Amino acid sequence: MEILGKVHSIETFGTVDGPGIRYVIFLQGCPLRCKYCHNRDTWDVNGGSEYTVSYLIDDIKKYLPFIKSSGGGITVSGGEPMLQPDFVKELLKRAKANDIHTAIDTSGFVNIDVIDPILDYTDLVLLDIKHIDNKICKDLTGVSNDKTLNLAKHLSNRNIPVWIRYVLVPGITDSPEHLEELAKFLSSLNNIENIEILPYHTAGSFKWEQLGIEYPLKGIRQATDEDVLKARKIFEKHGLIAKKKAC
Repeated sequence: MEILGKVHSIETFGTVDGPGIRYVIFLQGCPLRCKYCHNRDTWDVNGGSEYTVSYLIDDIKKYLPFIKSSGGGITVSGGEPMLQPDFVKELLKRAKANDIHTAIDTSGFVNIDVIDPILDYTDLVLLDIKHIDNKICKDLTGVSNDKTLNLAKHLSNRNIPVWIRYVLVPGITDSPEHLEELAKFLSSLNNIENIEILPYHTAGSFKWEQLGIEYPLKGIRQATDEDVLKARKIFEKHGLIAKKKAC
């Protein structure tokens, strides 16, 4: 009998979750409680629809000409995909058997022994670091950042390519001091290929309202291009992002 995975949704032509055109599978369930979450409806582990690995692989094959020609692949996201490790491992294993590039988008809130066997079939990890300060991270997400930072070091030791994703929330995650601390930590790793500074927006707040839950960051302004530029300069200074050429 095949392993069943609980899937929240599928995006067949994703362009923001890794290189190229990607088949993105958003798995159901998340242990974090991020105050700015734009997919609040993915938290419940009992939600979603069940899919087999065979169904997903067969569906992915329909889009392979577009995926391969663009240098894309498959990305398993969430929620938090590491809540379903056996399903993710089998899915990525089957994808690699079909010569499909694989990526995982994770918060890093996972034990190393759980994710390590999956990394054997993973070409890229999109690692969402929520905050470098543990106290602020706990307040923002409900969990410590210890596991995430430990995973970042482990990925470096295994030399697995990583794209860092960091949501820039005005007044919460944009302090120059904390960005400096994060940049220094990332500079100690040898596998960071890209840093995505994601400007905070309120587009997902309606999902909270639909669930009858008050949006935690109500009143916090959206991040601007200027906010992102200031943060970018800090990472540029540490050689983590290439400086943009003047037009």
